[in-house]
Amino acid sequence: MKEQFLNYIHQLQDQICLRIEAVDGVAKFREDLWERPEGGGGRTRVIENGNVFEKGGVNISAVHGKLPDSMQKLFNVGEADFFACGLSLVIHPKSPMVPTVHANWRYFEMYDDNGNVINSWFGGGQDLTPYYLFEDDAIHFHQTCKTACEKHHPEFYPKFKKQCDAYFWNAHRNEARGIGGLFFDYCKESDTMKMVDWYNFVTEIGNSFLEAYIPIVERRKTLTYTEAEKTWQEIRRGRYVEFNLVHDKGTLFGLKTNGRIESILMSLPPHVQWVYDHYPEPQSAEEKLIKVLESPVDWIAP
Repeated sequence: MKEQFLNYIHQLQDQICLRIEAVDGVAKFREDLWERPEGGGGRTRVIENGNVFEKGGVNISAVHGKLPDSMQKLFNVGEADFFACGLSLVIHPKSPMVPTVHANWRYFEMYDDNGNVINSWFGGGQDLTPYYLFEDDAIHFHQTCKTACEKHHPEFYPKFKKQCDAYFWNAHRNEARGIGGLFFDYCKESDTMKMVDWYNFVTEIGNSFLEAYIPIVERRKTLTYTEAEKTWQEIRRGRYVEFNLVHDKGTLFGLKTNGRIESILMSLPPHVQWVYDHYPEPQSAEEKLIKVLESPVDWIAP
């Protein structure tokens, strides 16, 4: 399973990078191959200063070795070997009219002293973080997620949408990071879902990513915007940074397993502002977004 999934995410990385470059029309991804001293490595690809995308990363890692003490406590296990691989991406567009997007699809195994797999699971998801709310975009993104989910189980979209709303919640701000999408973790073998079934589901979601995001970019990338709207984007990016550094499990896992710091922090945008005690003008487009982020919205009718 790990070989199969690793092959898949390599192909998906190529597919996504080619499409992002085509949409941008100017910038190309820079590729860095890296190795982790304890075992494994990755293929980091970063795009910067493009016509459409200000900064983005589409990264693959496949690491293995002894499970660190901090992760043993998190998983409530003793000493064990592990393998983890995944594709993680964050795209920060230049225009505040185009939303930031994040996605991740991953696979994890743990082994006993004889090298036998004693636990394995899939995780991942994809979510959208707009700076200006276009309801058509929110509906399109969620409908694409829902369509992909329903090919595998009718309850997956409402379940994983709810988990996404709960996970990407900036508790210290009491607001959502964005308008959500899907989030799933610890997807293990059961009587109803074998690991191959989870593989088929996770790859279905991965394959839906470009369909979910690129039409939104194409609709919004040529819209004009003001310096004030760009400032608002940078203020909201600050909330994105706060979530990633305070709450995000993937960031914490990478830091605690001696991951490559440049690859872990590629999710951070290049230009951010923290303005003291900032509130948008009443009845403004900025306030409209904040109101939506105060409580999860069901973008698709049941």
